[in-house]
Amino acid sequence: MNLTLALVVITALLLSAAITRWLIVRAAAGWGAFDQPNARSLHRTPIPRTGGVAVLCGGAMPLLVALLLSDDAIAPELLGLGAALALVAAISLLDDVRQVSPLMRLLAHGGAAILLMFNGLHWSILELPELTLPLPSIMATGLTLCYVIWMINLYNFMDGLDGFAGGMTVSGFTALALLGGIGGDATFTLIASSIAAAALGFLTGNFPPARIFLGDVGAASLGLLAAGLSLWGAQRDLFPLWTAWLAFSPFIVDATWTLLLRLLRREQLWKAHRSHHYQRLVLAGWTHRATLLRSYALMITTASSAVIAPQLAAPQQWLLLVMWTLIYVLLHWRVAAIERIAL
Repeated sequence: MNLTLALVVITALLLSAAITRWLIVRAAAGWGAFDQPNARSLHRTPIPRTGGVAVLCGGAMPLLVALLLSDDAIAPELLGLGAALALVAAISLLDDVRQVSPLMRLLAHGGAAILLMFNGLHWSILELPELTLPLPSIMATGLTLCYVIWMINLYNFMDGLDGFAGGMTVSGFTALALLGGIGGDATFTLIASSIAAAALGFLTGNFPPARIFLGDVGAASLGLLAAGLSLWGAQRDLFPLWTAWLAFSPFIVDATWTLLLRLLRREQLWKAHRSHHYQRLVLAGWTHRATLLRSYALMITTASSAVIAPQLAAPQQWLLLVMWTLIYVLLHWRVAAIERIAL
């Protein structure tokens, strides 16, 4: 297993880096879809947005070979995840090439959530330290649908800074891989590790100044994978669902907080904006790299906390959750203070 894991990780990294490089070269010749600067953008020149193809190919190909060569039966969760990923990736790639209506995207995202549920991946238990509450089936269905759709879209919302979504993918899925390894689920560990490695390969072309973006095909697909694997791990008791949320909390907290504020301000949610914390820091004068490196420190710390959390006693887990709640409140206050100073 250790040899297989090492081969999958190395192959995913190198393949993703190679495809990323090829896509950049092809884009320089005018081939592919480009991200044009708009009211939400932090970049000023058109950038190719096909990088998600590199992540998906880099992560999927070595993993598929490893699973096909394995004597173990393919997990039903993987079949559902693969079908849902194909649906989201297809509609997102189409949206990158030619614009797709929000309704069509929403239907595809909802269909992906249904595919996950049909193959056993659903949010059926509300679990916190020393608290386990089974959810009624209709509530479980509704929560799963909302959770999957929100994760797909919030990943897309947060993909607005060079190296940002790639870094979140490396740290978040590495945390899931470690949790899967601790729980003894080889297939889960292989999947999470291959995604993290492919994202690291993609960062060779996406670290600031970025020469290529993930595009919807990358961001939406990674959001689906984050939702699917978090449900998978919780379903198999590898970890409580809230620990996966902690691993991806730099994205979940920022996107959710920003959405709630925009709702309170009665803003039109479908319109482009630049009110995420990372966008506000750049607009306040921070460089892309300075914002990114500080974000990486946060991502690594939350991922490390997520890996450690299941090993802690319940009072310590509550203390960890309270600590991170306070940290995020302080970070929000700090961003607002930086904006005031910049005015």
